[in-house]
Amino acid sequence: MVDLQTQYKFIKTNVDAGIEQVLNSAQFINGPAVKSFQKNLESYLGVKNVIPCANGTDALQIAMMGLGLKPGDEVITADFTYASTVEVIALLGLTPVLVDVDPITFNINPESIEKAITKKTKAIVPVHLFGQVAQMEKIMQIAKKHGIFIIEDNAQALGANFTYSNGNKVKAGCIGDIGTTSFFPSKNLGCFGDGGAIFTNDDELAHLIRGIANHGMYERYYHDVVGVNSRLDSIQAVVLDEKLKHLDLYNKRRRESALKYSEYFENNQKIITPIILGDGDSHVFHQYTLKIIDSDRNALGAHLSKNNIPFGVYYPVPLHLQKAYQDKKYLEVDFSVTNKLINQVISLPMHSELDNEQIDFISSKVLEFVN
Repeated sequence: MVDLQTQYKFIKTNVDAGIEQVLNSAQFINGPAVKSFQKNLESYLGVKNVIPCANGTDALQIAMMGLGLKPGDEVITADFTYASTVEVIALLGLTPVLVDVDPITFNINPESIEKAITKKTKAIVPVHLFGQVAQMEKIMQIAKKHGIFIIEDNAQALGANFTYSNGNKVKAGCIGDIGTTSFFPSKNLGCFGDGGAIFTNDDELAHLIRGIANHGMYERYYHDVVGVNSRLDSIQAVVLDEKLKHLDLYNKRRRESALKYSEYFENNQKIITPIILGDGDSHVFHQYTLKIIDSDRNALGAHLSKNNIPFGVYYPVPLHLQKAYQDKKYLEVDFSVTNKLINQVISLPMHSELDNEQIDFISSKVLEFVN
């Protein structure tokens, strides 16, 4: 699904030199490499504060802790996404409220959000799924109307832009009160292990979050707030800092590959290709995900496997049906879109090193089955 080896070959010299520098300095935690990456990512995103941490799940948890959410507070998020989004809500004793998604973009449906709001609702977590920014202008309007926090789960859309109706552009993850991301190796900006970060333009909130991520300390052995241990190590920062220089190119290549895939499938009525809302830069194609209509998605997957083509089904079980998050309050009628998607979606290989020959072969095998 990704080709990290080839990607590494093009940046090997600088990455290896940077890692060697960290090894020689022995400044493995919060060293100069972490500070350099933090500043460069702030500049790239146009956000005042980036707080690196250990992984994307920690980023979500720390964000919720920073906002002072309390047990029993309700947090609305999408039913069709990875479990980490709802995992931290439950872990903190908050009440997850899952809602349906848009059938075209797969992102959280603003109308479903509005219907789910109660007096206990304190936050909304829109997920920019598969690399496309959610309908943030509408979501922000809903949040402002009800006095609710917005935490953007930007693990899959780093580098994407959201364009407001007035033409202004803002990077995904920098629109709500807090944004979070993951640097898992397969992400558009991925390290060589685990890593994550939190973004905010609120200086006071950033100060609090920095303390939470570091055992609640601002001065060693003085714990001002309840915290956790979640820090990005210097070696990962070296990798990320080098890759950040190429992120726009990586995303551009992903978009180009997505367009080539879509050209192959555009005349097949059984294949629904990804839709890009607004400007082309609103989608960075962390995944290239098709909807298979009136054909057997699982059999297609088996056909691809026989031809040594990797694929992904994200996600086969919606969160409201997962054992850990089942709740009698959920009605199947409220998840009509998600319940269809889990049987339709299939993701094809997508990364910045895809070449035309690979896309030709993969597409031909899809069309060989879906005809």
